[in-house]
Amino acid sequence: MEKTCRKLLKKLSHLADLEVWFQRPKDIVRRLISTDLDLGIVGFDTVGEYGQVNEDLIIVHDGLKYGNCIPNYGIFENINSLKELAQMTQWTAENPLRVTTGFTYLGPKCMKENGIKYVTFSTTDGALEATSAMGIVDVIVDLVSSGTTLKENDLKEIKGGIVLKSQAVLVASRKALMQREGALDITCKILKRLDKRLGIVGQFKFYVAYTLHWQVSINMRGSSAEEVAERILSQPSLSGLQLMQVVGSGVLVSPLTNIFNEETPRWYKLLRKLGL
Repeated sequence: MEKTCRKLLKKLSHLADLEVWFQRPKDIVRRLISTDLDLGIVGFDTVGEYGQVNEDLIIVHDGLKYGNCIPNYGIFENINSLKELAQMTQWTAENPLRVTTGFTYLGPKCMKENGIKYVTFSTTDGALEATSAMGIVDVIVDLVSSGTTLKENDLKEIKGGIVLKSQAVLVASRKALMQREGALDITCKILKRLDKRLGIVGQFKFYVAYTLHWQVSINMRGSSAEEVAERILSQPSLSGLQLMQVVGSGVLVSPLTNIFNEETPRWYKLLRKLGL
């Protein structure tokens, strides 16, 4: 890994046309929008917060299986649902609901969608749970994974309070995929490797599982390639270690790990999003 201009850069030997830059999550989204980057791996909550429903951002792979969390409402025990919170008559222009959150776009958006009119927002750099115990806020909107921190601070998740479910996703710039030479091709290669590594949900007839295919290399005497081929093809039942009956030794059998009859389902889904 080499360090260039104070930014971490990695080049991959098996994807020679790809450069991997390590950036802050919010900067990844911003640079995708500006087309300084073609692809990015970032939390879905970050895409929502800083992408703000930007139509140029396309989710290429929505299940990278790490970074799972939920931006959720934590509140004291006397409230059980977001609906109850919205129906409380004590919130007025003079006495608004006080919310602290790092989600300055998703938080207000969700409150508005749930009919909470009188609300004021504040931001805190870390330890949001403490603000409720200090009595300076009524509600927090923060990431929740196990929920342990909420319980330890006399808070809980409330019904209807899920803003969105998040995990790491592969997101792309629509403009980059459509306009930058080679961007679609490298995206296809990345999708193949991700789906092979993570596994594809469901069964697809046109996808060939790598564990079902093997490569056989042999040392076989013959005066020409045609003669060798004829000798092998003359044995219609020949398979696996039965090759030993023909050549005697020098048979190498190894699994193939990159066999696809066609592209992965997510690739076709991406093409539909692009109108291709």
